[in-house]
Amino acid sequence: MAEITAALVKELREKTGAGMMDCKKALVENGGDMEASLDWLRTKGLAAAQKKSGRTAADGLVAVATSGTSGAVVEVNAETDFVARNPDFQGFVKTIAELALANDGNQDTVLTTGYPGESRNVSEQLTHLIATIGENMSLRRMTALSVNSGLVSSYVHNAVTTGLGKIGVLVALESEAGEDVLAPVAKQLAMHIAAAAPQSLDVDDLDQDIVARERAVQIEQAKESGKPMEIIEKMIEGRMRKFFKDVVLLEQTSVIDGETQIRKWLEQEGKSAGSEIKLAGFVRYALGEGIEKEESDFAAEVAAAVGS
Repeated sequence: MAEITAALVKELREKTGAGMMDCKKALVENGGDMEASLDWLRTKGLAAAQKKSGRTAADGLVAVATSGTSGAVVEVNAETDFVARNPDFQGFVKTIAELALANDGNQDTVLTTGYPGESRNVSEQLTHLIATIGENMSLRRMTALSVNSGLVSSYVHNAVTTGLGKIGVLVALESEAGEDVLAPVAKQLAMHIAAAAPQSLDVDDLDQDIVARERAVQIEQAKESGKPMEIIEKMIEGRMRKFFKDVVLLEQTSVIDGETQIRKWLEQEGKSAGSEIKLAGFVRYALGEGIEKEESDFAAEVAAAVGS
């Protein structure tokens, strides 16, 4: 029996795209024979995972996990909504959220962390899942939030099960108030964020490129009015204030009551609680945002499948 070296395992992995532990097992099972190991992996379906890696994965699930003053949100993509209903996929995404929480949202660390109950790490478990379920998948992103005192809370919109859905929100509140006070405040904020999709916490945090583009558009539109420049400048400032009210969280009007500015509402809640409530941060993940989906010809796909 040939010695199963790291180089041999690496070579098999590069040829198949299967996980490190799966490659090692294949070589052990086949006495170190490379061709026999390739066939073994093909039989198990693991080598097929690499072939799927080029396909667009824009569906899937967003998951959240929280524990007191910490929270994490993750997005794991698959090709179709069908997979999002698969219990194995759901279990994987939920586990990733918990690992993200335990590792401060460090994606590189999570990918190399051992997957609970398996001999594989997370990256290898993902490859295994691709081969098992038959669709391309990817761990797209993750973010963690924490506060020294207060609460990190979460909300999932269009939930398919607890903590899993299409939109995931984290809200971090810094305060000396108790959880019984902060929890309903955080929930209302998170629901607002899910609906209103703010781009930043406050005006200073807003991407300056976005601000510059909006201002340039407003200047061009205002010039068409033919009014004097001093009037145009006032018009632009007014329009920019309206823009900030649309995209900046603390400037937005609550979607819950339709009239109170979020900044003022938080101040009121703090006064009622007898302790200042500061919004330390938020994260909003919407499934597939920013991913360009491929247009497919369903009839052609069916024809190709029948002919294969």
